[in-house]
Amino acid sequence: MSEEKLLASVAGVVERVNKLICVRPLKTRYYGEVGDIVVGRITEVQQKRWKVETNSRLDSVLLLSSVNLPGGELRRRSAEDELAMRDYLQEGDLISAEVQAVYSDGALSLHTRSLKYGKLGQGVLVQVSPSLVKRRKTHFHNLPCGASIILGNNGFIWIYPPIEQKDDDEAGGFITNLEPVPLADREVISRLRNCIVSLVSHKMMLYDTSVLYCYEASLSHQIKDILKPEVMDEIVFGTRQRLLEQEG
Repeated sequence: MSEEKLLASVAGVVERVNKLICVRPLKTRYYGEVGDIVVGRITEVQQKRWKVETNSRLDSVLLLSSVNLPGGELRRRSAEDELAMRDYLQEGDLISAEVQAVYSDGALSLHTRSLKYGKLGQGVLVQVSPSLVKRRKTHFHNLPCGASIILGNNGFIWIYPPIEQKDDDEAGGFITNLEPVPLADREVISRLRNCIVSLVSHKMMLYDTSVLYCYEASLSHQIKDILKPEVMDEIVFGTRQRLLEQEG
């Protein structure tokens, strides 16, 4: 308390739940909650588990029993499955997953049991502060500009070309498309990446609408010019105005 006012000890985003007020710092490690969507990188293959870097204090864990097996079959994991773990995921691979549990020490347990999760193929990874990713019902978005985006709650954002829906039940989420990406798709992905960097530099919250508005505001500029400070200011100002108008 200072002069009968409450002052926060950190600068950040104010969150209110009824009468509870807390401030999330702008620069922070990721503290996971059950049900969060995360994008992570495999750092180690261990016995019956993978270690995953998810921008939190401790490495997250993806158990062999928490992934879909190729073919979609449900059965106990055998020694053969354990030996084939590196065929599914190896060090350096990027994955999308959901937080299944939080251990007592704060480490996260992940799962990829749905076919929308799994190994990520062609695309661009952008790392931002987790406090800037707005919590929504869905974090997978197919944007009308011609690209798809995964806004990971942990601050890892994956931008990738839209994928035609195929019957890939046999893959179990491990087969990645490594076909060359057309130039038009690469340009859209590059523009989206620069737009996200612009929003982050101005501490704007990231969600599907803000990213799309920023993309549309940037269309009058070259992709490489978006990161110039004066252009960045103009684009973010236009985005902020549209969002304020929408909120009414």
